[in-house]
Parts: sequence; structure tokens; C-alpha cells
Amino acid sequence: MKLSAMCIRCLMDRQEERIRGMADEDKKAAFLKEVAGIIASAKEDDSAPCLVYHINEVYMRMFGEVMSYEKEKKEFNTLMLELEGQIDEDIHEGKDGKEILKNAVNYARIGNYIDFGALNSVEKDQLLELLHKAREEEVDGHVFTMFLKDLETAGELVYLLDNCGEIVADKLLIKVIKEQYPDIHITAVARGMAVLNDAVLEDAEEVGLTEIAEVIGNGNGVAGTQINMLSREAKETLEKADIIISKGQGNFETIHGCGWNIYYLFLCKCLWFTERFGMERLKGVFINEKNLVE
Repeated sequence: MKLSAMCIRCLMDRQEERIRGMADEDKKAAFLKEVAGIIASAKEDDSAPCLVYHINEVYMRMFGEVMSYEKEKKEFNTLMLELEGQIDEDIHEGKDGKEILKNAVNYARIGNYIDFGALNSVEKDQLLELLHKAREEEVDGHVFTMFLKDLETAGELVYLLDNCGEIVADKLLIKVIKEQYPDIHITAVARGMAVLNDAVLEDAEEVGLTEIAEVIGNGNGVAGTQINMLSREAKETLEKADIIISKGQGNFETIHGCGWNIYYLFLCKCLWFTERFGMERLKGVFINEKNLVE
């Protein structure tokens, strides 16, 4: 996805906020000049998450390690595991297979709220409220029909993971797909190294996702799926997929426009996304790559 003026401004604002409390004004100014240079020299296919990856390299050189989200990751993995049984029951209260699958899509999409990269704070009460209303959310009927048709013929499905906690809801959607389409081979792709509160292979193991699907890392620490930085294994896995489910704004920003058969599933959490999709904040998107226009 091409950088918009809004994304560029957000990148600068977030980096200034990051260093605002530091005392060395000269060092802060030097950092922001380098940030501006990275943005100014961005290539056509450099997404915001890719630029943040390079900005973090500068930050670590000048200020030391970036903030760790290990505490938050553990906290929300634990919370969602505690809720897993009830969510699974709610999903399977659907009157038929289609409604059960739709419920699972809705819960997986709501899980995308747990995003410390896009949101200044992630509130447990807000998450619980969103989960309580998950089954009431709408799913685009045309896109859902396309999704069902693709599942009927698919042999390989790739599921691009996003955040910790959220991956418990992803596990339940994958579980439903496996129940209804047992011949589909499913590979979930996690981040290759720690970034924000995004899920890595160890998180997938912690929540039991590795027990029901093959899980691989993508080979890098970009908070998305930057194609030119993927490991050979991850890229080949995506290239042979009949259907891809892409979770989260970061994955959308990095992979949109590639032409693969991708179903994007996320909540709109920032101004650009709410305007781009004509959605209220924290409302959900479920759309196929073929239906998207710039």
C-alpha cells in the first residue's frame, strides 16, 4: 500500500511522542531528522510498517533497545485463553455451518482490537464489550459468499497472524475451517522476531495454535508482511496458497496490491483506515483483494 500524506504525518507524530520525555534536545532533533530522511527516501513499495522497522534501527543506535511488550503479550494471551471456552461455545451456537463460520470470522476480527501499535492504549473492558457484541456484527454478504466458494475448492490456506491475544480467536476460526473443510491444509504465519505485541512462533505455541495447524515465522521483524523481506519459506508458502486470510492493518499495509487471493480481516483503528473504508472507528472490515480499488 502506498504511503498517504496522513500516514507520513502519523509516522512523524508517533516518533516525536516516543522521545518527547527525553532531555537531550540535540539528540532528539537528530533522531527526527533521520526519521524524516527515511520517510523522504521511501521507495514505491515501502509501507509504513517497513519504514518503522528502519526507524527502529535508528532508534536503537541512538537510544538503546525499543520498548518490550512481553508483559502485554503474556497478559492478553492469558486473558483470551481464559475466554476461549466461552467464545468457542458462542461460535458454535450458530444454526448451521455458515452461521458458525460467520461467528468465527466475527470473533477473529474483534480480536484485532488488541493492537498496541495502532492504539495508544488497549483496554480490557473495551475488549470484553466488543467480544460481547461480536455475533451482532455484519459481514459483507458478497465477500462471505466468495469466501465460501473459495474454501470449497482450496487445497492450501495461509493465515497471516497479527497480534498476541488475538491469535486465540484466530485459532478458533482456523479450528472451524478445519471442522468444515478437513481437506484444506492450513499454514499460519507469525512474525519472525519480536515487534510490538505481534505474535511470534513462541506465542503460537503458548496458546496451542501449533497443535491444530502448521505455524512458521516470516523471517523478519516488520509489523506486517513485507514481501521483499520474507524468508524463502514464507514467500513460497504464500505463493502456493489458494486462499490467504490476512489479519490486521499492518498486514494490509504491507501486502495489499500483490494480486494474491487475500481476504483482509481487521478493525479500523486509525483515521486513515476509517476514511479509506468509510467505517466508524473500531468497526470491522472483511474484504477480498479483488474488490479493492485505490
